[in-house]
Amino acid sequence: MGNPDERHRLHARLRARLPRPRPRTLLIVAGVAAAVLVVGAFAVVNGAKAPADSAQAAQTAPGAATPAADPPRPEPSRASRGGPRDPDPKHTKKKAKPKKARPEAVAEHKAAPKKPKKKAKVLQSGSCEASFYGEGQMTASGEPFDPNALTAAHKTLPMGSKVRVTNKNNGRSVVVRINDRGPYAGGRCLDLSTAAMKKVGGTGSGVIPVRYEVLSRG
Repeated sequence: MGNPDERHRLHARLRARLPRPRPRTLLIVAGVAAAVLVVGAFAVVNGAKAPADSAQAAQTAPGAATPAADPPRPEPSRASRGGPRDPDPKHTKKKAKPKKARPEAVAEHKAAPKKPKKKAKVLQSGSCEASFYGEGQMTASGEPFDPNALTAAHKTLPMGSKVRVTNKNNGRSVVVRINDRGPYAGGRCLDLSTAAMKKVGGTGSGVIPVRYEVLSRG
């Protein structure tokens, strides 16, 4: 066994006894291995694409419901930014419409004539001359004389009588109250206060022709 030649011969015998592989068998085995590799690679590629394809198919399927797009939102108004809000229409009081006047009432209102002012009844009238005075003194009625009051002096009319005095030169008139006695100069029947004479425009002359009308006595 230790001789190299014998070991060489033993190996040669063993190789001779083993069957030799055929070229056709080798080709089949190589083809099967290649096919297995191709199938495995194809499965890996298809496995990676399957989720994407399924999602795309779900989106493009004719029966799939497409969600509606949100309508465009209007630009926020000033009220939505914190400004004053419109009141609730449920609690808003409706303004009452003004009632229209009936045509009959309007016609009656327009047709109603204005009542004429009642003219004061004249108890006595006449013409004379009138003067005026403005000295501060006690009057015959017992009240202090006031040159700014519309008063006058007469010889006989009761105290408190009302007399309308008209200046014949310009037609201006004034109603005075009798609270004093006088005048005692000839031709004069009334002595007016300074304010009363100004009303009829006779202070420049001093003495004026007048027409008097007694409206009330006492």
